[in-house]
Amino acid sequence: MPEVVLVNRTRFTSSLKNELLDQFDQLAKETRIPKSRLFDEAIEDLLKKYAAKDL
Repeated sequence: MPEVVLVNRTRFTSSLKNELLDQFDQLAKETRIPKSRLFDEAIEDLLKKYAAKDL
């Protein structure tokens, strides 16, 4: 099976608290928004939060 080529994304590995995973799965299922898009939104919000603190 050929490897998927990502043009506008970068693959990386991370881990998540066990208690957050079920909630994350449920949110993706209920909203029908892909987890990758939800993750992008979360990271964008986090970056805005810390940018506002002038780090």
